[in-house]
Amino acid sequence: MSTEVMSTKTIGEKLRQLREQNKMPLRKVAVLLDIDVAIISKMERGERKLSKEIVLKLAEIYNYNADELLISFLSDKIMFEIQDEELGEKALKLAEERVKYLKAKKKK
Repeated sequence: MSTEVMSTKTIGEKLRQLREQNKMPLRKVAVLLDIDVAIISKMERGERKLSKEIVLKLAEIYNYNADELLISFLSDKIMFEIQDEELGEKALKLAEERVKYLKAKKKK
């Protein structure tokens, strides 16, 4: 797994970085996605949730690895759900074990 995936940047911060690296103004991205400029801005600031479909479209627009953006997107979803929970980290570890178990079970 690359260090980029392990970054502490949120998906919004990463998307803003990619947009700026591609020298694309918000209005151009908004046109390509057919959504309002203010919505893109809020997504980059973490004030509005992204959808998986938007993340995939942005990966294509920015010519960036879709899997890496999806990992960041899913990580943010999980983090925001459990960040204020006292037992959040323990729950996350248990969920990871369960996912591994279910994947192994499906292979049989």
